[in-house]
Amino acid sequence: MAVTESAPVAPTSAHEGILRRQSLRESAARTYARSLPIVPVRARGLTIEGADGRRYLDCLSGAGTLALGHNHPVVLEAIKKVIASGAPLHVLDLATPVKDAFTTELFTTLPRRLADDARIQFCGPAGTDAVEAALKLVRNATGRRGLLAFTGAYHGMTAGALAASGGATDVRVTRLPFPHDYRCPFGVGGERGAEIAARWTESLLDDPKSGVPTPAGMILEPVQGEGGVIPAPDTWLRRMRRITADRSIPLIADEVQTGVGRTGAFWAVEHSGVVPDVMVLSKAIGGSLPLAVIVYRSALDVWQPGAHAGTFRGNQLAMAAGAATLAFVRENRLAERAATLGARMLGQLQGLAAAHPCVGDVRGRGLMIGIELVAPDTTADVPPPDPALAAAVQRECLQRGLIVELGGRHSAVVRLLPPLTLTDEQAVAVLDRFADALAAAERTPSRPSDPGPSR
Repeated sequence: MAVTESAPVAPTSAHEGILRRQSLRESAARTYARSLPIVPVRARGLTIEGADGRRYLDCLSGAGTLALGHNHPVVLEAIKKVIASGAPLHVLDLATPVKDAFTTELFTTLPRRLADDARIQFCGPAGTDAVEAALKLVRNATGRRGLLAFTGAYHGMTAGALAASGGATDVRVTRLPFPHDYRCPFGVGGERGAEIAARWTESLLDDPKSGVPTPAGMILEPVQGEGGVIPAPDTWLRRMRRITADRSIPLIADEVQTGVGRTGAFWAVEHSGVVPDVMVLSKAIGGSLPLAVIVYRSALDVWQPGAHAGTFRGNQLAMAAGAATLAFVRENRLAERAATLGARMLGQLQGLAAAHPCVGDVRGRGLMIGIELVAPDTTADVPPPDPALAAAVQRECLQRGLIVELGGRHSAVVRLLPPLTLTDEQAVAVLDRFADALAAAERTPSRPSDPGPSR
């Protein structure tokens, strides 16, 4: 959707001054601002306009937060309605009509076998706090402490969430292999690689000498996002559900980035038919505003009042915007649209890969797409990742008015997370700009860059 009104354009000196002051005042932990030196002043749908007057196609979408793109009319109307009503904006965890409407709409979208017996916990407004709540929940419910997590995982930036993520060290989390066709840890890929990974999991749990006692839970992403856009095979995911159910281990699905239609189903676990015991939800459920919850089977609801609390659990504007977003995605079948358009884009990118040896793999599900860039001039069976080239592609994309994300183990995966409202014409423009940027980056010396994840 194009911007229809001119944004206030800052003089070049003012625009540069804002960026300079940001670099002087903000912490060294800032991420996206390093690789995206722009000053957004207006946005609508797919389009962002900067203070310098330049327009960009945004395929970062708030790291997957903006299911409907920027400032969608139904989101703005929902926010305005709450403000105009005089309703309190801060209510801790008290019941309100806005919260009731959000919860009702959310439960309408959940897998039915979970929704019919579910409880919801409103968490602090970031996905990582919802992960913490999920881990605390299953530990309280089972009386056990250990956790099963997967290589390549990303669950957030707080201590417990980091401990379950792929880069953790010195933690009491058992790390399991996540199936990966392109970089299979067993060197075989496909169904055989997924089968070996599943057998490894069963062996660890059933071998009395494995050193792995029965854990409090297993946490996984149906599609690993920051790990490099790696979809979990449906058969493997069903196997994980069976393994955990047979051993009374709660299964936690982290749908923070994969939820609300992103992968071509309303919730990514629906591709496999798996119903987890706990779902961690954030990002798009707030309609662009901060909101995070967990939903879980009622049998797990054993914690005491205040066992997981937070001052900002009652974000009324986010709940209103979220309910409007959930309803719009559901009523307009945007998940199905994401499946169709995403498959088309994947096919076109795979065609592009045939002409560019530096594109090692193209993968994804729905409108969650990853392009892994590699150094092709090697004798290795699978070429090594090329993070410098990926960073160069990201810069060339930005110069052409396209905002993309980087991810993967070595930040060598260019990620596309466009809004679910993406039109056919916009999809063509995105792929054209990416193809042009890729060709330019191949011709230009590059240097490493890592914008890092956020939650």
